[in-house]
Amino acid sequence: MRSSTAKVVVVFVGEGLMTPFLRDYMTQNITGIQWLASEALVTASVFSGREYYPYMGGTIGFGIRKGHIPTLGDFLQSVNPKRYPDNVLVHELWESLYGCSPFPSSVTQMPSCSGQESLLEQHSAYMNTSSPSVAYNVYKAVYAIAHSLHNLILCQPGRGPFQNNSCAQSNNIHPWQVPVSVCSASCLPGSRKAVRRGEPICCFDCVPCDSGKISNQTNSVDCAICPEDFWSNNDRTACISKKVEYLTFDSLGIALTVMSVVGACFTLAVCGVFFCHRHTAIVRVNNSELSFFILFALTLCFLCSLLFIGKPTYWSCMLRHTAFSITFSLCISCILGKTLVVLAAFTATRPGHNIMKWLGPKQQRTIISSCTLVQVVICAAWLIDVPPFPSRNTQYEHSKIILECSVGSSLAFWCVLGYIGLQACLCFVLAFLARKLPGNFNEAKFITFSMLIFCAVWLAFIPAYISSPGNYADAVESFAILASSFGLLFCLFAPKSYIILLKSEKNTKQHLMGKEKK
Repeated sequence: MRSSTAKVVVVFVGEGLMTPFLRDYMTQNITGIQWLASEALVTASVFSGREYYPYMGGTIGFGIRKGHIPTLGDFLQSVNPKRYPDNVLVHELWESLYGCSPFPSSVTQMPSCSGQESLLEQHSAYMNTSSPSVAYNVYKAVYAIAHSLHNLILCQPGRGPFQNNSCAQSNNIHPWQVPVSVCSASCLPGSRKAVRRGEPICCFDCVPCDSGKISNQTNSVDCAICPEDFWSNNDRTACISKKVEYLTFDSLGIALTVMSVVGACFTLAVCGVFFCHRHTAIVRVNNSELSFFILFALTLCFLCSLLFIGKPTYWSCMLRHTAFSITFSLCISCILGKTLVVLAAFTATRPGHNIMKWLGPKQQRTIISSCTLVQVVICAAWLIDVPPFPSRNTQYEHSKIILECSVGSSLAFWCVLGYIGLQACLCFVLAFLARKLPGNFNEAKFITFSMLIFCAVWLAFIPAYISSPGNYADAVESFAILASSFGLLFCLFAPKSYIILLKSEKNTKQHLMGKEKK
């Protein structure tokens, strides 16, 4: 009792057995217990001493309620030993009720027990002849010291503290208080009950609801799951709408937008410089037409990254991957054609080699168109079969809805990337073979370096794209497009622009071919 959390104890015992128990109870100085006692204990005057008040004060008990039973007396008078001389129970009844001898001196004269009231009438359950029922009196036994006297006070219905303050005022005790006796406190909303194994059902732990579940009542046995588009609040008491996220024009989106616009502007500026100096040697050396094609494709590549910003739609999802794959394929095809021209130009200087007739402007356009057409066919098949589409990702972060573009067909997605990688690898090998050709301005060296950067960016993109969730995957892909585009722009055109704008004296055919007179 001292260690239990129960504060209400129900005792059904007489004063004889209660006395030794209560003595040990008082020795251990256990207080704060609300007693519920049977009639024999609550009406016992032995516990009315002042020493019992700190331990038994406020005890509530039940007693058999008194009531009048009509015709009971007449019935008892009719059930007498004279009428039933052989019935032992009748004899015992008369001895118990009237304290009279069941065998009076005069058989014809019934014994008279005047002055004695029927015990059944004194202490009987109230009965209604039309609808019998049993009722009990509720007692509150208050052991207290009042006016230097101590006694047992029975606050009966109609006189007790729950109906008036006569008892409390006369004995200077506190008003009626509802006792609290629980093994475990009530579980507040936002939690559920978890029964302790091997303990009573009233003993339980309060476990907070899991994320995505709520309970809005006390002592909930289980937590309710929120609907698909809703999530639990921090208190786990209500379901709220999930936050919708996508790569929008926030800090990350603005940064990518600025990079895209700046890259496109740089590309157009270089295109303007080349157009103004289109008749100079460094612009014409390796087919100026291919240079303008590359600049056009790079401009589109920079602008393609803008398709990854904003709320995904059906059309934007289809354009995202197909547009950047075709424009990059066009750009790499042009660089491949330029590499072949560089390699053929220096090979043609050897006696007996006339390879340049096979790589004229028409042939170059055919190579570029053919290489780009392959990518167009792959993208067309992709869009016809299983095109990309907007989707709602609720698996990565359950409290949010991430709007993203599903690629539709993973095979087609990796095919377009693989084809671009194949073109880049072929271009890198050819440029690497031509890196040691003579000349003061060997463009093959810059093509080699640009392909190294391009391949490094997209090799790093693959694991980053796979491991990035939701809108971050779009940001990674957009960044890879911008990084590879900037790499191609600066590696291929920064050296030429430097010579055109700052070293115009080197912008001659003799200097570029290494035949300048010293």
